[in-house]
Amino acid sequence: MNQRANAHPSRRYLMALDAGTGSIRAVIFDLEGNQVAVGQAEWIHQPVPNVAGSMEFDLKNNWQLACQCIRQALQKADLPANAIQGVAACSMREGIVLYNRNGDPIWACANVDARSSHEVSELKELYNNTFESDVYRYSGQTLALGAMPRLLWLAHHRADIYQQASTLTMISDWLAYMLSGELAVDPSNAGTTGMLDLTSRNWRPSLLEMAGLRSDILSPVKETGTLLGYITEKAAAECGLNSGTPVIVGGGDVQLGCLGIGVVKPAQTAVLGGTFWQQVVNLPEPITDPNMNIRINPHVIPGMAQAESISFFTGLTMRWFRDAFCAEEKLLAERLGVDAYSLLEDMAARVPAGAHGIMPIFSDVMRFKSWYHAAPSFLNLSIDPEKCNKATLFRALEENAAIVSACNLDMVSEFSGIKADSLVFAGGGSKGKLWSQILSDVTGLPVRVPVVKEATALGCAIAAGVGVGLYDSMPTTGEKLVRWDREYQPNLHHREIYQKAKKDWQAVYADQLHLVDDGLTTSLWKAPGL
Repeated sequence: MNQRANAHPSRRYLMALDAGTGSIRAVIFDLEGNQVAVGQAEWIHQPVPNVAGSMEFDLKNNWQLACQCIRQALQKADLPANAIQGVAACSMREGIVLYNRNGDPIWACANVDARSSHEVSELKELYNNTFESDVYRYSGQTLALGAMPRLLWLAHHRADIYQQASTLTMISDWLAYMLSGELAVDPSNAGTTGMLDLTSRNWRPSLLEMAGLRSDILSPVKETGTLLGYITEKAAAECGLNSGTPVIVGGGDVQLGCLGIGVVKPAQTAVLGGTFWQQVVNLPEPITDPNMNIRINPHVIPGMAQAESISFFTGLTMRWFRDAFCAEEKLLAERLGVDAYSLLEDMAARVPAGAHGIMPIFSDVMRFKSWYHAAPSFLNLSIDPEKCNKATLFRALEENAAIVSACNLDMVSEFSGIKADSLVFAGGGSKGKLWSQILSDVTGLPVRVPVVKEATALGCAIAAGVGVGLYDSMPTTGEKLVRWDREYQPNLHHREIYQKAKKDWQAVYADQLHLVDDGLTTSLWKAPGL
């Protein structure tokens, strides 16, 4: 993925705007899927004073940062604006934006906004607790991360904003609107509001009406990869792209990430290893989990849905361990010019599979209906420094992440009947060669790691390319552009060790939750409304 070296003014390029939780990026790709240049800026979501859990999205400042990234990417690529054939936007899901009747964006919150705990509880009690079941049955979402509790919070506490609101979109749609002046949402991202029907891939206004909310604020729905509009003269002056450049409908980060790694057919399965880990299984048609443990989202590919389970704080836990206990390794890595995680993996590779029975208690399996975690801890430590040391604890954390992923995939298999025959492992976690092997050993499946590390942005660029007619279709292009870096086969002896470790961990974690229930320990995380 050379930057700048691949750029040539006479060639054609695509741009993806990728709005993550922590940063905004403008990424330029050539038509072979090579990343040519990236402009990036971090952004911060501001809490509202005296509103617990609030995280507002700064519309004015964040648009300026997006424009800055676009100009930076063009400059790094040494490309004129007319080399960009089309642009699409993707974003963190759940973040919503409201607009007034004039089309001005008036309020937005990030995906991590958790101000509406009281409203979640209120909605759960509606119709003798059947409301959330109805929401899940139609949309595949529960209330904890959805838009309805946030809208209800605005109705209760910021009636001035709620009454002005004329339209609602997701953050990716806001970026596309700022470029083109056209308002629409796509199913993959809007599906996370809990207000969109999985089967029709359109809004279900009756859910808002049941919640006592207005249903007249729903934007038109357009599929990912279709033409939305063209860059306006105003946007061109602000961001440096040419007016008249096509703006294509983008989508949700995870679904476009799956497109970028070629996970486009039924039963294909991916583990996306980032700050949080997602285990994603393609479903041939929408189906929900009778136990309401697993989230179901529309795929960017019409007709398909995805079962998505989430492991909380996996990447953050590794960062905490590195920063809290591995100062020596960080220093040594800096001197050697390597990644500290790579050094820690080399140390952990010398520890036997099973990490001498140490059990990390961090993320639990996904329980979408009633989701909370035990207190973070390591159990079954010994005072033998040969066995119980940094390397062992690091290996135990990597093994535990793979065990939680495997448990989540088991739950998907139980209600969907889909059993994966291989896994695609992508995201930051997949850089770990030991971690990739452990994932293969724990699941008993071959694991493939793609070359592309910017899968979400590539998926978004593919959508842009389809929208301007440079690619035939999203699925065929996703498969065609993916290239594989490494492949791992399971070690069957290690698999036996991990099968027992998995069973033991499940029993122990259940006991740890009782300590939280009894008020003796503090939960790592609880869903709003619990």
